[in-house]
Amino acid sequence: MPPPGSRRAVLGRRRFVQGLAAASSFAAVPGQGVADTLLSGRDFALAIGYVPVNITGKARTAIGVNGTVPAPILRWREGDTVTLSVTNHLAEPTSIHWHGLRVPSAMDGVPGLSFAGIAAGETFTYRFPVQQSGTYWYHSHSGLQEQSGLYGAIVVEPADGYAQDFDRDYVVLLSDWSDEAPETIVSNLKFQSDYYNFGQRTVGTFVRDLRRDGLGATIANRVEWGTMRMSPTDILDVTGATYTYLVNGRSPAANWTALFRPGERVRLRFINGSSMTIFDVRIPGLAMTVVQADGNGVEPVTVDEFRIGTAETYDVIVRPDTEMAYTVFAQAADRSGYARGTLAPRAGMAGAVPPMDPRPVLGMADMGMGDMQGMKMDHGAMHGMSMPGMAHDAMGATPAQGTTTPPVKRGVEVDNVAMMPTSRINEAGNGLEDNGRRVLRYTDLRATRPGTDERPPSREIVLHLTGNMQRYIWGFDGRKYSEAAPIELARNERVRIVLINDTMMQHPIHLHGLWSELENGADSYRPYKHTILVKPGERLSYLVTADVPGRWAYHCHMLYHMELGMFREVRVA
Repeated sequence: MPPPGSRRAVLGRRRFVQGLAAASSFAAVPGQGVADTLLSGRDFALAIGYVPVNITGKARTAIGVNGTVPAPILRWREGDTVTLSVTNHLAEPTSIHWHGLRVPSAMDGVPGLSFAGIAAGETFTYRFPVQQSGTYWYHSHSGLQEQSGLYGAIVVEPADGYAQDFDRDYVVLLSDWSDEAPETIVSNLKFQSDYYNFGQRTVGTFVRDLRRDGLGATIANRVEWGTMRMSPTDILDVTGATYTYLVNGRSPAANWTALFRPGERVRLRFINGSSMTIFDVRIPGLAMTVVQADGNGVEPVTVDEFRIGTAETYDVIVRPDTEMAYTVFAQAADRSGYARGTLAPRAGMAGAVPPMDPRPVLGMADMGMGDMQGMKMDHGAMHGMSMPGMAHDAMGATPAQGTTTPPVKRGVEVDNVAMMPTSRINEAGNGLEDNGRRVLRYTDLRATRPGTDERPPSREIVLHLTGNMQRYIWGFDGRKYSEAAPIELARNERVRIVLINDTMMQHPIHLHGLWSELENGADSYRPYKHTILVKPGERLSYLVTADVPGRWAYHCHMLYHMELGMFREVRVA
């Protein structure tokens, strides 16, 4: 459960109904097979099946729920017990995982760990008490079905009202769609890891860098990257070369639209339900006040932009004062495309779409070299060194007893070891620094009330996020899931997990069943999160109380990273 509740201003029934009406007022876009379908109550019948869609102008078959992609929005109430009968109309097994929901292990929906899965033609009934409120989502945990459309939003109304008043309430579910089968995407990545990276450096960028940095530095940079056989423009593995980015199942051309009256406070529930995309979100002309992260309340912080990792959620409140259309703009982190929608006082309006920012380029910190520009070391020496560092969190927590750092060496499954992993928790992220906008940082997140477990951790578990881009293999500590033993936690044990990202990719790490209390300098007001985005070359930590027994999945939420090995089991007994 989240930290105990506090006094909140109750949302009036007029505003509640108005929000529900707005959330469900948009009919399906002809030919796209999508709709903002809303289901509320305690008992649900969900049918998983094939759904015809046409998102890019080509007829394709997706996997949806009750005939829609995305799946219907489920609206629950904190304190209720919900029953969800899920029938599988596919020709293969399926499942549903309730992302971020604190449920008994047997209801978590991970085949092979918490249950056997739902066989073709069978029905499985999930039943569990709703112990929390906030914005969450659900998706398949079977194979690559999530990429094919099996995902949807969950909104849980608080039992004692909201901390902030608002007039309208909308889900903004971001995702990525490809007309290619997900199995084809995996095959292409295994064949050539940069298959979808069309933003490689060119003669033109060489000339630009030459003018900016000089001949020596430019050549040295090219040689270093060439020696490593890596690309400094490899921000996302799968890009706009194959993806169309969606808002609530709609392409940029379809222009999902939400209505408001000038002066109203509008709550936008952003969910990154993509398979492989990190988004940078802004609404030009509107400040956004972040009030919730991963379903848990945070002290309001006003920003112009935020980065949302795959599987994260952020609730923001905006207040448009003029009778004009505003664009909800979510550009992919590699700037290969964008999703967009519109906030407008009337249907049929469209806001101006801003140009995308320049494509980011990876640097020394992303290679795990920290501030080593001035150090003269050959490439072999650099990669022969692993400096896993002292066991402390990024904001200065003291080491705990029982600290261990598993050795990680370069090899078939590891093509890079961060030499000097550093704290990057106060950075907005590659491509967002110094862009002239107020950008959310993890250090801005402060819970509205202190955590429920004040005990210090009894031990630390240090894990390296590893991979080999050329072979497209991913893992923890240089091991794929099939090669790794479970992480064993005792019931009610309090531990610190330290993550060291040895790769040059961002990884949104999700621990099922248990909260992750991010150590970001907020002391006892650490934000409770279910997914934490770890930057390249970064070292960060969070506290976990093993308060629910069971077998829990622990993995990167980049779908193809998880499927290709970055997955572990956490066992609480």
